[in-house]
Amino acid sequence: MNDALLTPRRPSPLAVALGGLAAGFLAAAFVLLDPLDLHPLDERLRGDAPPAAAREHAAAAEHDHAEHQGYWTCGMHPEVIQEEPGQCPICHMDLVPLEVDPPAAGAADREPAGERKVLFYRNPMDPTITSPVPAKDEMGMDYVPVYADEVGATSGTTVRIDPLVEQNMNVRTARVERRDLRHPIRTLGYLDYDQERMVTVTTKFSGYIEKVYVNYVGEPVTKGQPLFEIYAPELVQTQQELLSALTFARRLAGAPEETRRRAEALVEAAETRLGYWDISREQIAELKRSGKVLRTLTVTAPASGLVMKRLPGLEGMAVKPGMEIFHIADLSSLWLTVEVFEDQIPWVREGTPAEVTLPYFPGKTFRSTVRFLEPELSEKTRTMRVLIEVPNRGGELRKGMYATVVFAPVAATDALVVPSEAVLRTGQRSVVVVALGGGRFAPREVVVGHEADGQTQILRGLEEGEEIVTSAQFLLDSESKLREAIQKMVARAQAPAPAGAPNDGAGGVH
Repeated sequence: MNDALLTPRRPSPLAVALGGLAAGFLAAAFVLLDPLDLHPLDERLRGDAPPAAAREHAAAAEHDHAEHQGYWTCGMHPEVIQEEPGQCPICHMDLVPLEVDPPAAGAADREPAGERKVLFYRNPMDPTITSPVPAKDEMGMDYVPVYADEVGATSGTTVRIDPLVEQNMNVRTARVERRDLRHPIRTLGYLDYDQERMVTVTTKFSGYIEKVYVNYVGEPVTKGQPLFEIYAPELVQTQQELLSALTFARRLAGAPEETRRRAEALVEAAETRLGYWDISREQIAELKRSGKVLRTLTVTAPASGLVMKRLPGLEGMAVKPGMEIFHIADLSSLWLTVEVFEDQIPWVREGTPAEVTLPYFPGKTFRSTVRFLEPELSEKTRTMRVLIEVPNRGGELRKGMYATVVFAPVAATDALVVPSEAVLRTGQRSVVVVALGGGRFAPREVVVGHEADGQTQILRGLEEGEEIVTSAQFLLDSESKLREAIQKMVARAQAPAPAGAPNDGAGGVH
């Protein structure tokens, strides 16, 4: 019996199962309720806990969140402004702290009044409207002067951008320059013969062509080169009259002066008649020297150039006065015919320089001037033809070639110019965003003039050397308007309520 009492009894399987279930419930309650605050340790062991830096950052954010005593706004709806953190009543996003620029310090705290420099004047009711000189608005209120020392303080329309944000926005700037503003005009045209350098070879007497020296069209000729020989009975008769007058004058060499003068007049009359028939002085001198009548007369080229026209079958042909036997064009210069639209006519006049380029000669530019403008416009195309004289000393150019012409007349001399992309046009006014330095930008209204070649003339509103924004100015301009609106709403929210006004306890402006 004693041995039975001393032998330990083994627990039943049911008791073991109930005990394990009870231990599991206790462990689950311990983990969920966490009476000893062991979750951070457990999370660290599993790798789920955030690093120490992240926890410190979250703690600092909660501390700043608790100490922030300013205003809160919505990133998507900036018109929502509240005095306490919360959610946007429109999109239910968490509000973010609103940083309001402090008001500009008083002028008396910075510089003596006598040493201050006035940059411009602004409308007291609308700071975006400025004037370089004192003025009054439509209500008769004087414009408020803006001094150079006030530019350092952020005004209602001035935007301050963090350098990193400025780089991400790809803000590019440029300087206001003073130079001549040109108005380039680009057009196309084609080359043609110079009408003033084209000559027609004809005869002033009837005759028969017996020999031809130039046989095909396009053959180059030089001035004085023989073209053809012609037999003309009238020409032979006049030569005989000249030789007879010369013989008669020699016989009367010892006669009285009056008789000699009449004989010499006969010689001069015969020479003049030959000259009227385009017989050269050299040919007349050769006739007088030899004393022999030439049966045929050699007709020479009156100018150098290319033969552009020739009558076929010239040899043996009977010709009459006025017949166009040869047509010669001098190619030392050509005419370039272009067309300009009616709104471009005021910029083109006789003597306007022109740059001519042809696709046949890459990289080569021919410089010339306008020679002639036609007096009327085409009713169909509303264009006017312009003739440009292009030198062709090397003979490279040919009739019918197409060319690109660029005129660059001066639209304004010694003008303030900015890149055209820097000007924001609203339809009623033009605005330029000025870079004030230190990440500060301010929109400024300007008056623009001529615009050409990617540059715009500034008549009023900017000074030479100022730095202006040429990219991302839409974002800066909208940000400045938003900043001004927020400051006005904050000012209304901070203004003391009038006596007797109900206070509903709403901590914001919507």
